[in-house]
Amino acid sequence: MSDIDIQGHRGARGLLPENSLPAFQLALELGVRTLEMDTVISKDERVVVSHDPWFSSDICLQPDGSRIPEDNQDRFRLFDRTYDEIRSFDCGSIGNPRFPSQRPASVRKPLLEEVIHFAESYAFKIGREAPHYNIETKSTPEGDGVLHPDPETFARLLVRVLRKAGVVDRCIIQSFDPRTLRVVHEDEPSLRTALLVSAGQEGDLSAHVDTLGFTPTIYSPEKSLVTGQLVSICHADGIQVIPWTVNETAEMLKLHALGVDGLITDYPDRAMALVENDWH
Repeated sequence: MSDIDIQGHRGARGLLPENSLPAFQLALELGVRTLEMDTVISKDERVVVSHDPWFSSDICLQPDGSRIPEDNQDRFRLFDRTYDEIRSFDCGSIGNPRFPSQRPASVRKPLLEEVIHFAESYAFKIGREAPHYNIETKSTPEGDGVLHPDPETFARLLVRVLRKAGVVDRCIIQSFDPRTLRVVHEDEPSLRTALLVSAGQEGDLSAHVDTLGFTPTIYSPEKSLVTGQLVSICHADGIQVIPWTVNETAEMLKLHALGVDGLITDYPDRAMALVENDWH
């Protein structure tokens, strides 16, 4: 087992369609410890694994096979559709222009409960330990009631799925939105939390934690923000550091040398190759 938590970003986005069962399967086959994914909420309050709150014109097709108009994506919000409607869209056959090595596949946006059931079963089938899950709530104050429910409803729907699946002890809830993290921390204190931070975001570690209102398990900054000093300060406060999204081998080696606790990557194959070579 690696001394660092390799997390397959959206499964293995660089290799297969993001947030899809095939991508999560590949990540498990590669040996990652944690499956990283995003969640949104459907009209009928199902927890759907999807990065975007709408169907992206870059990667999705309408049920009739036609493209989604690039300038009209807001007509294709997931929060406006039941899951039965959502599952009729193909979000993998046309590939992803940002990831030319990604193998296209006809896939639909799965439910979170479906991903967990699949991953648990597949891990058992291939004889590896049960995976961990890092699940992001895709929410913002501006999106309340438009792209997703209020933060309390969002967080509680998500936690309900995890409790039912019996995987609370192997999950992280991450978000840029401190509101959902607060709800999770209050309702299910045993759940690990990760505060996501992007480059250019105002404030430093101390300010971000103060805004959150409690000490998260993990501080998850954009990779460019990570320094040896940041890692040392976090570790002194009992906080792990897991940056995103780390795709180049040189970046992985640099961050490993700085002492980060994990890496979120679109290319878990590259990270696992370093693990197998003892980071050389």
